Amino acid sequence: MKLLRFGPIGQEKPGVIDAEGQIRDLSAIIGDIDGEALSDAGLARIRALDMTALPLAPEGVRYGACVGKVGKFLCIGLNYADHAAESGLPIPEEPVLFSKATSCIVGPNDPVLKPRGSTKLDWEVELGIVIGKDAAYVSEAEAEACIAGYCTINDVSERAFQTERGGTWDKGKGCDTFGPLGPWLVTRDEVADPANLRLWLKVNGQTFQDGSTSTMIFKPTFIVHYVSQFMSLQPGDVISTGTPPGVGLGQKPDPVYLNAGDVMELGIEGLGEQRQVVAQA
Repeated sequence: MKLLRFGPIGQEKPGVIDAEGQIRDLSAIIGDIDGEALSDAGLARIRALDMTALPLAPEGVRYGACVGKVGKFLCIGLNYADHAAESGLPIPEEPVLFSKATSCIVGPNDPVLKPRGSTKLDWEVELGIVIGKDAAYVSEAEAEACIAGYCTINDVSERAFQTERGGTWDKGKGCDTFGPLGPWLVTRDEVADPANLRLWLKVNGQTFQDGSTSTMIFKPTFIVHYVSQFMSLQPGDVISTGTPPGVGLGQKPDPVYLNAGDVMELGIEGLGEQRQVVAQA
């Protein structure tokens, strides 16, 4: 299934894409696309519905972030060897783990705000894992059953805040609007091999990233296993799994950064596309 949230900001309704590619309204059945809905029982309840009996969403409706009430928004850094190289950093022996503030989450086509004082605003197309079952100290073999599905994420980053302002990366990762999610959450059963998906990103029509999740150092099931050794994961948590090369920081001979008016377009095979216009905060 392809699950989504639609409607005005703060008033999003849960929905599902039917066989004809239309949005069907689930709000009479469930309250949100959240941890409860993403449990095995919640997904089974949605699968059992007659989609044709559900009301259609209005034409041209806004897509919200595809997951609501996200508890934790975690990220894996430097998970592609060639991205580590373009960043001038060694290939990690273990996953690099950091957090994005959940307040940064927005819809896939909402504006991205360039923060006040920002000089190095950057992009990162990433595969997102959405958790569907409690996971604490799970093995890699057990981890797959803890994944509800996958989505497209733009891990928007401010490199000066991230690396030049002291401390951890979080200051450059969690600014408002730095976490577009969606357009859909595609359930695990519809993603044959999450470790072999094409992902790409363009800025103002120019392709900067064009890679595959096949070159990830740490694969999705290992990531869930690994993170669960340090903290429990709950349904509705989101993990962004790293980006392939081609970010603005890595451009030669000089980095390329985003300014107000720039347009990002990105997508992942089978998981949908996003489009964001940069605006000044």
